[in-house]
Amino acid sequence: MDELILALFKKKKTGLSYQQLARELALSAQEKRNLKKNLKKLEDRGVLQRRKDVYFVPAGRAIVRGEFLGTRRGFGFVRPKDAGGEDIFIPLRHVGGAVGGDTVDVQFVEKGQKGKPEGRVVGIVEKGRRSLLGIYSERFGQAFFLPLDSPLADEIPLASKGPYTPRPGMIVEIERDTRRLKGMLGMPDDAGVDTQVVIRRYQLEEDFSKEAREEAGAIPARIPAAARAGRKDFWRWPTVTIDGENAQDFDDAVSIKRLPSGNFLLGVHIADVSYYVKPGSPLDHDALQRGTSVYLPDLTLPMLPEKLSNDLCSLRPRRTRLTFSVIMEVDRTGTVVRSDFQPSIIRTAERMTYTSVHKIFQNDEAELAKHESLLPGLLAMRELAALMRTKREGAGSLNFDLVEPELLYQEGRLQTVQAFEQNEAHHLIEEFMIAANEAVASRLSGLGVASIFRIHPAPTVPDLEDLRQRLLAFGIFLPKADKIRSGDLQRALKQAEGKPEEKYIHYQVLRALRLAVYSPDNTGHYGLAKTEYAHFTSPIRRYPDLVVHRILKAELAGEKTTTAGLESLALHLSHRERLADNAERDLVAWRILRFLKARLGDELPGIVVDINRAGLVVELEDFFVEGLLAFQDLDGDYYHLRSRERVSGKRTGRKFSIGDRLRVQLASVDPVLRRMSLVLAGAGKDGVR
Repeated sequence: MDELILALFKKKKTGLSYQQLARELALSAQEKRNLKKNLKKLEDRGVLQRRKDVYFVPAGRAIVRGEFLGTRRGFGFVRPKDAGGEDIFIPLRHVGGAVGGDTVDVQFVEKGQKGKPEGRVVGIVEKGRRSLLGIYSERFGQAFFLPLDSPLADEIPLASKGPYTPRPGMIVEIERDTRRLKGMLGMPDDAGVDTQVVIRRYQLEEDFSKEAREEAGAIPARIPAAARAGRKDFWRWPTVTIDGENAQDFDDAVSIKRLPSGNFLLGVHIADVSYYVKPGSPLDHDALQRGTSVYLPDLTLPMLPEKLSNDLCSLRPRRTRLTFSVIMEVDRTGTVVRSDFQPSIIRTAERMTYTSVHKIFQNDEAELAKHESLLPGLLAMRELAALMRTKREGAGSLNFDLVEPELLYQEGRLQTVQAFEQNEAHHLIEEFMIAANEAVASRLSGLGVASIFRIHPAPTVPDLEDLRQRLLAFGIFLPKADKIRSGDLQRALKQAEGKPEEKYIHYQVLRALRLAVYSPDNTGHYGLAKTEYAHFTSPIRRYPDLVVHRILKAELAGEKTTTAGLESLALHLSHRERLADNAERDLVAWRILRFLKARLGDELPGIVVDINRAGLVVELEDFFVEGLLAFQDLDGDYYHLRSRERVSGKRTGRKFSIGDRLRVQLASVDPVLRRMSLVLAGAGKDGVR
């Protein structure tokens, strides 16, 4: 009933009496008695206030509806349904039982403790999940459950174990409403359990429907003559794919020519998935439900069945494939002066890797000899990509050359974690894909064609001010927060290049930015400094790209497309993308922490990335995971929070600041709950456990 009550108060800003509420809700006698209890409860919680007989929402405390986004630390955020509103921070004590994916009503103030919107969940309107995953335990004969979605919350007593006989410490699944045991996944270290937990937790799809499998199986391997009709034939234009060593789904291929004018003619050829996957078909239904492919450490969950993703649509070497090409003439300043869009057919000359192309650029003799016939084109691409990157950076586009963790296995066991860095070949493909995406968006936007765009809202002024203050400690100066532009952030990143704090500063700039999402409203892309941008270049693995292909192809053919429901579609696809990204990061972190659990007592370098009430949050530089260095473990001193960036010991005067580099010792690790405790190196091993 709380949801119905609060919905009325959204409409009646001046307040409502008990009698008015009962009349508006058309309540029975029993329901009227319950209404009094509900109003008293909402009043006690501060959600409503009462003046005489009239209830109202307190001044300055609005109520909005949105999607709850949970975190591993228990707190969360609510993303308002009316796109454009800033995410609302929800402290752990005000989560109200919500978990990620729930639609909730939240009461909030515009400026909380950190100067940003902060609130409390006052009602769960719709549960995003009907079951929860957690750790099973027993005490005095009673079964308990610790939910993984909120590991800092209290354990939940189970109503029934049903036919199951779980062991303490086992990961289990319960029905959310009844608190009955629904299934057992196994002990955390059992093979494959971590992957299954992540798949279920993030609502990922493992299997395709029978109908989709049958439809994929019936597609002939040979391209029919009718499919070739009306397509531009680029067979004779040397074309290559450039991907990672382990890639299977080759969405894109590139080709280049030098024109007599001195300009370049760049071809970006994208797999024509829209030919095979028709709107409303079983394949389309399953692809839409997934929204994106998911790349887990030892498992790929493709958006399309393997016959399409790894074969018929994949631009495999020396195979004839249907494509959708963006042909761009680019001048010597890196500016696209003309672009054409054509359904096409290609046959790639070679499947290149980032490593091999980078070696060619480094004059590796073996690679040069192996790919001699392709060298003129590859070197022309290198020249053009450098021009385009310089122009893009000059416009204020942000480039994050972030180092990410790469897990290296031997005989199925994780052996080490190493840094994976992008090289010049990655940058080359990135430039060409950005150019193609922008060209497509400009075409659709210029014609007023409804579509799904990739937008990136500008950061909020409070977030930029927080970033400005943090960077001051490193001698990096930004303009006043309301004057900061993307170009200012790019200059800050350049200033940090090659310095010990480079990774930390990249992290802080990223933290200040908002998430890029899909939207039918073309409001621009802040991070890329683009006024028009869409995703077009990866339709094998991203459903938004498939939608854009269909819309552009219809526009070129002079046909009308159904664009109803684009807003809800964009929200769904943004949500599926977030789930996939979180799942990938979550499983990588779990495996790294499990690897570190075998190294308790080791001393490792770290950097302070945050300070909270409990202590210093330290990221282990070589392992890309965070742990807590508790204040209580620092010299037995009391630490005073001098600012959000600095603390000092009351007795010793010792100071710690965000960005400090420390040597720490692993004290304890809980991979399942993603917890890691650290102590300062040299503090002794008594606390290691």
